[in-house]
This record gives sequence, structure tokens and C-alpha cells, in this order.
Amino acid sequence: MKCLFSLLFGLVSVFNMSAFAQETAPDELVKNVTEEVFSIVRQDKDIQSGDTKKIIELVNAKVLPHFNFQRMTALAMGKEWNKASSDQKKRLAEEFQTLLVRTYSNALTGYKDQTVRYKPTKMPDGDGDVVVRTEILQAGGKPVQLDYSLRKGPDGWKVFDMVVAGVSLVTNYRDTFTQEVRANGVDGLIKMLADKNRQLEAGKK
Repeated sequence: MKCLFSLLFGLVSVFNMSAFAQETAPDELVKNVTEEVFSIVRQDKDIQSGDTKKIIELVNAKVLPHFNFQRMTALAMGKEWNKASSDQKKRLAEEFQTLLVRTYSNALTGYKDQTVRYKPTKMPDGDGDVVVRTEILQAGGKPVQLDYSLRKGPDGWKVFDMVVAGVSLVTNYRDTFTQEVRANGVDGLIKMLADKNRQLEAGKK
């Protein structure tokens, strides 16, 4: 549960507006918007009481425009990504995005005034990926390392991976995705993700 909470903690902590993302360094972006989002959560009793619809609306509004789910899905699939057609890649990214949002949205209700420590960020000399390193500080518990991998494109900085306590979000799915594609093809993986999303939507585990 702690890992699930940490992942969503990261998902809802990172980004706000595209223009803001383009003008602000990635580490400052993480810090500024983290404080804004948690201010919203602290004041919203519906989210704190587990209003799933409102939590998903928050994630959709604050997070999704600033994550590169196409790249995340490609990394999660590894070499199997090249087996997918353009249409299949689009469907895979959509289902993977839905899975991440629905899987971790409930974890946001576990927010209990945790704080974040922001570590110095080393920027590349030119264009390149940046890792923003943070720690989640929890009363009575050990700090949880939470790192964001970002790449800057025409639309500004976007996250393409998160690493929680040394575990990469995208590579965590790779074995499952690889096994499914090899057993049932790319369409089999799409079906597996769609079925899981329907189960989550229906409230099943």
C-alpha cells in the first residue's frame, strides 16, 4: 500500500499548466506544483473521504497532460513495442494510462500531511533527460525515495518514468507485458489491460 500511495503521491504532485511547464525548470516545477496540489487535497474533504470520481478528476486535470504515456508504454513493453501497429500503440497507451490512473487513484486518500524533501537536480549541458529526486517524509516511517524522469519536448517537460524506492514504474510492468505479448500477441495485451480496467471500474480487485 505504501508503494501504491507513493506512486500516486508522485502522479498528483508534479504538473499543472503546459505554459508553466515550458517556462520553469523541472525541479522547480515539481516543487511548486506539489505544494499547490497538496493544498487542494488538504482542503477537500470529499477526496479525503475517498470520493473516487473527484480523485480521478483531479488526476485528469493536473497530471495527464504532462505525462508522456506513449513513451511510458513503449518503455514498459520493451522490444515487444515494435510488434505493434500504429493503431495498437495508440490503444495500448490509452489502456495503460487508464490502468495507472484507476490503480493508484484510491491511494490519494491515504495522504495524511506527508511532506516532501527536494534534492538538488543536475541539469544536462544540452538537451537530454533529467531526473528530479525527492523523498516523501512520513511520521513514524522511513523516507520513501521518489524520482521522476523527464524529457523536454515541444510541449515542455513531461514525465516518462517514476522510480519509487528503487523500483521503476514502467519496468515493473515489463515482464507481464512481455509474457502476454509472446503468449497472445499485442491484441492479447490490449484485451488484458481493457479487462483489468473494466474490473477496476466495477470495483473488483
